[in-house]
Amino acid sequence: MTQPVLLLVESNTTGTGRQFAQQARRLGIQPVLLCTDPGRYPYVAEDDVRAFVVDTADEAAVLVAAQRLQEQAPIAGVTSSSEYYVATAAATARALGLPGPEADAVRECRDKARQRQQLHEAGVGVPRHERVHSVDEARAAASRIGYPVVLKPVQGSGSLGVRLCADAEEVSAHASALTSAAVNERGVAVPRDILVEEYLRGAEYSVEVFGHTAVVVVAKRLGPLPDFVELGHDVPAPIPADATALLRDQAVRAVKALGLGWGAAHVELRMDGDDVRVVEVNPRLAGGMIPELVRRALGVDLVACQVRTAVGASSTDTPSAAGRAAAIRFLTSDRPGFIADRTRTERALETARSAPHTETAVLYRAPNDPVEPAHDFRGRLGHVIASAADAALAGASADEALRELAGALRPASQGAEV
Repeated sequence: MTQPVLLLVESNTTGTGRQFAQQARRLGIQPVLLCTDPGRYPYVAEDDVRAFVVDTADEAAVLVAAQRLQEQAPIAGVTSSSEYYVATAAATARALGLPGPEADAVRECRDKARQRQQLHEAGVGVPRHERVHSVDEARAAASRIGYPVVLKPVQGSGSLGVRLCADAEEVSAHASALTSAAVNERGVAVPRDILVEEYLRGAEYSVEVFGHTAVVVVAKRLGPLPDFVELGHDVPAPIPADATALLRDQAVRAVKALGLGWGAAHVELRMDGDDVRVVEVNPRLAGGMIPELVRRALGVDLVACQVRTAVGASSTDTPSAAGRAAAIRFLTSDRPGFIADRTRTERALETARSAPHTETAVLYRAPNDPVEPAHDFRGRLGHVIASAADAALAGASADEALRELAGALRPASQGAEV
């Protein structure tokens, strides 16, 4: 009998993308990546994953490719780990009669302006916001909402294009940049509309939801404004039980209001006292290695749950009785510079990995590569992960390991090493 196949419509280039393929193989299912450029994904060659080249920006072309592959082997499921392709994967799965979320609900959710409107109409707290089409409209909306305001694309991921603007001049400059972008960083066409919204005070969290169950609340660590770069996560969030309950409840309400509830959703929220409002709902697994933190802290493998759900198998993971905590910290540079030479980077990695409770330390760049301050996830240079008996110890351990890993950075004034 021919081995069944799990179709992956594109993928994350790092993080969980590779894990989706690994989980499929653990179930005895062959992963096949549908993509425009297999070279974008190093794990395809390293793990000998079959790739099928197709224009993934064309939903009809993806379905035709899936139907052709179906003639060769039974397709067990279709999914994606990438924000940009979850709707295409959902539509393809439904067309083939396979498990998946409602494609229209996913499409509506991916448009941040329509998402906010749906949440507002359902009584779920969201920031005041307006969808605009031009620089002049953005300035007018900002005046009505009140400065400072956040500007962002109506479709996006990884904090790309998200910026806090303090006055009309900053709004004009950023709105001009956003409305002139016809494609995203993957070259996929995107709407030129932008969202102008109220800047929410308070701490930021995410709630990882599976189906209609809130699995865990995650505390976020953000970089300096005006950007919103995620520099770390703590699982579970070290907050009182009543605050955790408020966040979990609001996240599940948001998922239900959007007609979601199949598989994973990553819900981002801000909490200021008892005021909890949804920043956005993402109809996918979290990025930023959060699923890995959840696995280490709670014993719940969200990637495995998502893959099993995609192929119609039951998901049996439950939080372990002896819960732990895990934390990740991302390495960034606050100034232009370079990654150090190989000797210094290896020393930095070794000392970071030897820090107490540290389980992982990784650099994403090669020795002597130039680096710049981070404005979105693409500026992250590496990460460390620590796990311990409680959140405070895990966080402190990750902070210590990150300080050691920072020894791999050199300021621009010292030049590249030879």
